[in-house]
Amino acid sequence: MALETQLRHRRPYRGAHLVTRLVGPATIAAVVVAFALLWLLARPRGDVGQFVGQLIGAEGVLLLSVGLVLISTLRWVEQFFDGVDKAAVWHRRVAMTGTVLIGVHIAATGNPNPTQLGPTLGTIGIVGLATLTVWAIAPRWRSITPRPLRRPVERFTGTPPARFVGRWIGRYGLWRGFHRLTGVFLAFGFVHGLMDATLFGSQLLRWSYVTVGGVGLAFYVYRELLARRIARTHDYEVSSVEPIDDASYEIWLRPLGDRFAFRPGQFALVNLEARDRWHRHPFTIASGPQEREVRITVRALGDFTSSIGDLVAPGMPAVISSPQGHFDFTRGTEHQVWVAGGIGVSPMLSWLRSVRPGELPHRVDLFYTARGPAPLADEVAHLAGHHDELHLHLVDTETDPRLTVEQVLETVGVEPGLLSAFLCGPEPMVSALQRGLVRAGVGPANVHREFYNLR
Repeated sequence: MALETQLRHRRPYRGAHLVTRLVGPATIAAVVVAFALLWLLARPRGDVGQFVGQLIGAEGVLLLSVGLVLISTLRWVEQFFDGVDKAAVWHRRVAMTGTVLIGVHIAATGNPNPTQLGPTLGTIGIVGLATLTVWAIAPRWRSITPRPLRRPVERFTGTPPARFVGRWIGRYGLWRGFHRLTGVFLAFGFVHGLMDATLFGSQLLRWSYVTVGGVGLAFYVYRELLARRIARTHDYEVSSVEPIDDASYEIWLRPLGDRFAFRPGQFALVNLEARDRWHRHPFTIASGPQEREVRITVRALGDFTSSIGDLVAPGMPAVISSPQGHFDFTRGTEHQVWVAGGIGVSPMLSWLRSVRPGELPHRVDLFYTARGPAPLADEVAHLAGHHDELHLHLVDTETDPRLTVEQVLETVGVEPGLLSAFLCGPEPMVSALQRGLVRAGVGPANVHREFYNLR
């Protein structure tokens, strides 16, 4: 009888709305178009080629400034993009596009009477931005390399010199340190424009350029000088470090003061002191908000995480700040599919640890896939046993075929338009399932994923 009462009064599950994901990107597009129209309407007489080239350069500065706004860590910014992880994705997109536009501007536009310092500043700016762009996309080379070229590229990356360079540029801490120079390189290019642009006889063009560049640099200064002083942090210490399997660990953190508040399914930026130095990484939270200690799961992939079992020990301090993410099953429909790969099940563990019996949607199918025995299968099965609505499906890719959209839909037996899906795991698997589910008829707004790698 108690269970029926809970079911009768639980919240309805209606699904998400696409508009929450479109506000930010649509705003960027509107600003870019409005800026171009302003320049076209205010265009002074003169060389059309010079005007187009300098408009392209100004649009590049605008996009790079937008990129700095997106990584400002301000809450209201991430809300326009449905999460800080998606804001980071758009940061990469606009920064890369802006760098390309500035490169086109430099190649297509010249000033017959440049200042003595202007060209040097422009060169420093574009070289720095291009370097950061290549560095950012290097770990994702497979996703941007045409399939016929992948094998030759793999042979090249397998050579000793390429492996050495790859280990160096793949270090997250080193990349993150240099990435903080983005605003400095933009400042060089911005000042170059002020000094050498030939169209600034128009005060409207000059001040529009100053505005877009100044806003971006102001957000950069805020992030570098003020954000860390304003952000609320919580002091913890490591209580235990335990291996989950050969390639992943779980770390329990106990509070030294006020507990860290978060919503189930979120991830957090954690500063961990290790034996070599402090490390700052986003980590998935696997515990429930009501638990005293915070449990994070770590996949051994990067330069720090691959050695975390040797570098982190009980008693070491940790600082947790900024709970992030909108990975929340309550945004789904009454029929849900949860797909987890390996320790990608961690946010779903947080959900199951926080929800009471009878509070899940009408039906949830959890597909837990791994190569070999799933590392947290016993815990997942134990928690699933408390919820009649939850149906667990274990997929061992060593003995079974890889999970497909067709298999998911056949198992669920519900019209795709009524489903919502929550995907967490290796990026190739998640991306393939996301595309397939949308093609099969699941609403784009009802396919949820997060990008836990903020690089």
